[in-house]
Amino acid sequence: MALTAPPRDLGPTVWDGFSLLSSPRQAPVAVGGELDSATLIGAYRAGAFPWPASEADGGKVHEDDEAHGDDSDDASSGTRGGGGWLREILRAAVAARRIPHLPPHRPGGLDLPWWSPDPRAVIPIGRLRVNRTLRKRLRNCGWTTTVDERFVDVVRGCRRGGTSEWITPQLVEGYAELHALGWAHSIEVWEGDELVGGMYGVGVGGVFVGESMFRTRTDASKVALADFDARFTAAGGVLLDVQIATPHLIDLGAVEIPRADFLAVLARVRDADIRLDRDRYPVARLAPHGASGAMRGPR
Repeated sequence: MALTAPPRDLGPTVWDGFSLLSSPRQAPVAVGGELDSATLIGAYRAGAFPWPASEADGGKVHEDDEAHGDDSDDASSGTRGGGGWLREILRAAVAARRIPHLPPHRPGGLDLPWWSPDPRAVIPIGRLRVNRTLRKRLRNCGWTTTVDERFVDVVRGCRRGGTSEWITPQLVEGYAELHALGWAHSIEVWEGDELVGGMYGVGVGGVFVGESMFRTRTDASKVALADFDARFTAAGGVLLDVQIATPHLIDLGAVEIPRADFLAVLARVRDADIRLDRDRYPVARLAPHGASGAMRGPR
């Protein structure tokens, strides 16, 4: 069994000592800084994540095609407006000291907001809800899955979906560097030798921050999520962080918890030694005949 490597220690970050407990509930908790590896991981370990404003007014995540007739799925969800109007709001909030700037001695970069919503949407590991249609897909599609075989292709696949304007070229580079350092991981879904779906995110010990998913075949992104749930369960993971709830994610088992509760779990498990199984497996193992409801195991 091939396992993912342990992440490298990135040392001090601008997030050290930063508490999110009293931060705004549905607004950026900080702005500025850079998308370098240390800043990104410092944010994820603190309970925040980047959501850059785009020129288009859109959200980070688009819901499932069954709900909206769209071809995109995402692991996390919500609406985050973009464009110049948000930057003006952020500048005013920083000037009034309602939102801190990272780091305070480097002005500018106000178009880079960092978020930590309250409540926080999570899927407890091992509790992913798989409906009858998805179980049938798992049993009959003949697909296989891998971990970390085509990370950058998965990220780019999510960006090409057309609903993830927040995945800027700078974020693609930032996540690729996190992957090289052992922090970010991808799940690939294969139809033969063709990549037909996947998801990616950032592992922080026992919490995995799901960032985005894509598919070129119906249900392939859901299959990626089901496969990840099984592998993370087997590795000892605790929570899949999906950030903001949507009806689609709730149907898959997402629940909302107070941010303070999420931060408490994160602090407890963020240094856990979690290694994902990287081997290729058939997805049919995830839906044995007679099984129903939540996912039960990796294979």
